[in-house]
Amino acid sequence: MKSRILGLLVAVLTAGSANALTIGDTNELGFVNFGIPSGDSNRLTYVNHLVGMALGTSDTADGQTYFRSNNDFGLLPQAVLPGLLDGTGTTINLGSGGYEYLLAKYDGPNYGSEVWDIGNLSGIITIPATGGGKYGLSGWTLFDKSPTGVPEPATLSLLGIGLAGVGFTRRRKKN
Repeated sequence: MKSRILGLLVAVLTAGSANALTIGDTNELGFVNFGIPSGDSNRLTYVNHLVGMALGTSDTADGQTYFRSNNDFGLLPQAVLPGLLDGTGTTINLGSGGYEYLLAKYDGPNYGSEVWDIGNLSGIITIPATGGGKYGLSGWTLFDKSPTGVPEPATLSLLGIGLAGVGFTRRRKKN
């Protein structure tokens, strides 16, 4: 009887357990060495640079060295600043989802920033407390993806030119 109760208790406790992300797992988008400076707009630049890279490549830009994983997520949306969430600690509640990327910064100037594609995750997740085996977590940022249905800049430009043309034509007809 005790073993049944213990088994049931273990099953209940582990049923809602968190998804654990690890460095190099199937959700890894890439790594930024060193990821400094590390303000929100810098982190956005780092994530979007990785999004634009080819699988399994490395690149140097923005004073950083980028390493893109071989994980193929298909067409990736750009991350945006509105809706971002910063935090510390290894347990993160994603709620019902809606976040696309997670950047975790490890040990200030000594290691770097790990980036995961978390668009398919919801609920509670955990991330490593250390990177590179010895560098402690400094903090993390969750990024939303750019909203779907937002026109690209070229489309917006054409729309603006068209509306200006309509306004000009109406003004000429009234005179």
